[in-house]
Amino acid sequence: MSTLKGNRLWKIITSPSRMMLTVAAVIILISLVRQFTGVDDITSPGAAGATIRFTIPILMAGLGGLWAERSGVINIGLEGMMILGTWFGAWFGYLYGPWVGILAGAIGGAIAGLLHAVLTVRVGIDQAVSGLAINLLGAGTARFLSGVFFIGAGGDVNISPQVKSIGTFTVPGLSPFLTTLGQKHILVLSDISGVMAGLITKINWGSLVMILALPITAWILWKTRFGLRMRFCGENPVAAESLGVNVYRTRFIALAVSGGLAGLGGAYISIISTGNYLEGQTAGRGYIGLAAVIFGNWTPAGVLGGSVLFGLTDALRVRQSTSVHALLLVVIVLAALYGVTKVRKKDWKGFITGILIAVLVLAYYMINKTVPDEFVTFFPNLTTILVLAFLSQRLRPPAMAGAPYRKGEEG
Repeated sequence: MSTLKGNRLWKIITSPSRMMLTVAAVIILISLVRQFTGVDDITSPGAAGATIRFTIPILMAGLGGLWAERSGVINIGLEGMMILGTWFGAWFGYLYGPWVGILAGAIGGAIAGLLHAVLTVRVGIDQAVSGLAINLLGAGTARFLSGVFFIGAGGDVNISPQVKSIGTFTVPGLSPFLTTLGQKHILVLSDISGVMAGLITKINWGSLVMILALPITAWILWKTRFGLRMRFCGENPVAAESLGVNVYRTRFIALAVSGGLAGLGGAYISIISTGNYLEGQTAGRGYIGLAAVIFGNWTPAGVLGGSVLFGLTDALRVRQSTSVHALLLVVIVLAALYGVTKVRKKDWKGFITGILIAVLVLAYYMINKTVPDEFVTFFPNLTTILVLAFLSQRLRPPAMAGAPYRKGEEG
């Protein structure tokens, strides 16, 4: 019963309306921290812009994972699909322009997604094994193709020629106003203005296009007949087959879209974030995207929330170290609140855990004035581990995600 209540609670939290309230509460908390510490970079337009740049690749991988797992197939190969997206995006972007490169990145990822579908849906290979194979194949293929094509074009075995920029846009009038208001140091209002200014100042056109994948995914999966059938395949493929749903075809489509979305995330990194392909530039974002799916309880709104969280922690690596140190206060408050909420449920283990984390982080905050760069680099990975550890009991994945299925068989 407690698990059922936890699932219901997490479903409410990850609903769009509740998520907006959660975001508002976090902004108020961060605003208070900014006022207390005087570190204005926390909610500056630059910090918001950096968060967007780090969030979108994770969001694309997360949406890709959502498509796959809602159809009943676990896609651990998101990282390899992203790698192929970076390579195809950079090479075709160099040859024919950035928009063609973005399309090529999506196609490269989709091809890998279809390969994953063949191995898991048709051949019946274990989904985790197939995903790991895709990751190894993606990295190896990208390195091989780099040696074949990049060296003669002015690049190297691990770096591509430069890709032209797509260009950015800024909302005239509103952006300068919000930027100015953000510098007034008004509680909450300046923080919201600073974040909003970052969302409408020098935003890449490619970012805007990729963000559209979120509402499109939500509409298809929850408002269309195909989406209903796909989610049915993830919950009970045998029953879906008995009602006339072609489970194999549905999963093939889902995995092709999954790979295409991950490829878009890879193309974003190589074309928009860096302007060329660099070996290893995905830096595990495919795995973090998969973690965003789990964090978001397999819902589009939840995937967005997880992507923003992981994107923010990733963006901290390129911001001022004082900002990271100031945000430790946010961690302290959230850990303490987590512990207090466990008292009502008489979960004394959770209470002790939350309070202990709060005390330890507070002690570190009081003793040290800065945070080592090595910890800041590791922080996104640590956040992923902690979030999944604390939320693992409140999640409900698709019932048959990862389970083998053969057409015509009961099970």
